[in-house]
Amino acid sequence: MSEPPTEEEIARAAELIRHGGLVAFPTETVYGLGANALDAKAVARIYEVKGRPWASPLIVHVADEAMARSVTSGWPTIAQTLAKHFWPGPLTLVLGKADVIPDLVTAGLHSVGVRMPAHPVAIELIRRAGVPIAAPSANPFTQISPTTAEHVRAALGDRVGMILDGGPTMIGIESTVASIWRDPPVILRPGMITQEELQKVTERPWEREMGLPQIMESPGMQPRHYAPRTPFYVLEPGTAAPAGRGRILEMPPDPQSFAAKLYAELHGADQQGWDWIGVTRPPDTPEWAGILDRLTKASARE
Repeated sequence: MSEPPTEEEIARAAELIRHGGLVAFPTETVYGLGANALDAKAVARIYEVKGRPWASPLIVHVADEAMARSVTSGWPTIAQTLAKHFWPGPLTLVLGKADVIPDLVTAGLHSVGVRMPAHPVAIELIRRAGVPIAAPSANPFTQISPTTAEHVRAALGDRVGMILDGGPTMIGIESTVASIWRDPPVILRPGMITQEELQKVTERPWEREMGLPQIMESPGMQPRHYAPRTPFYVLEPGTAAPAGRGRILEMPPDPQSFAAKLYAELHGADQQGWDWIGVTRPPDTPEWAGILDRLTKASARE
């Protein structure tokens, strides 16, 4: 296991962020490709490096509630409640955008996704930079998200100013994205924080965005996403495997371990020259919703 970044390395990364550079850094979900969220030119570099369409908004990462309030146009009671229960952690809140955030960050929308990551390296980087950091996953657009620094190096190479190596990520799939700008509130992208948990904490019903929306208010809403180059199949239990030389991933039975292992397994299998990769479909229950979302999109055909 690699050593965590030194204080000097984090300070150098923060300086790069302040001066318009790009830094890949670990969060508890996946590795992010970060730039100063207040600098439109720096944010444009994220889109260029990833090959990301301009219509796909970015999540703004903050170090504390005060920074979250500074990038939003309002901080309603529901935001306070959710932040108290789930921050720092894998929950992105979509609220009204403050004027300080460039339109490029939000794909021209009047809303912005904000989250406080639960990783000491990420939090320290944001604090030292002194600015909110816009960061999608540190990989080419629609491909497998990185859960190690090695995944970032292999995918982006020298197109990133610096990579902070914080070891493997713990959660392994991207955050739940919850729009509290809407009424009733809506889950735009499921994750490991479930709809039931959000409803319990807020004491009100929630909806979930289903199908392909006309306006992308969140990352990860394209029909094909998180995908390996090798054809990927989600197999029903007991069904025949596809023809050819393939590999069925052996995955843990519980959702937390499954999520933590998923992208690393896909990265590894994608390098091995199989004709196809498969995984047995997990149960269709609330705690598996985020994982099923990633599997469905990773296996979608272009």
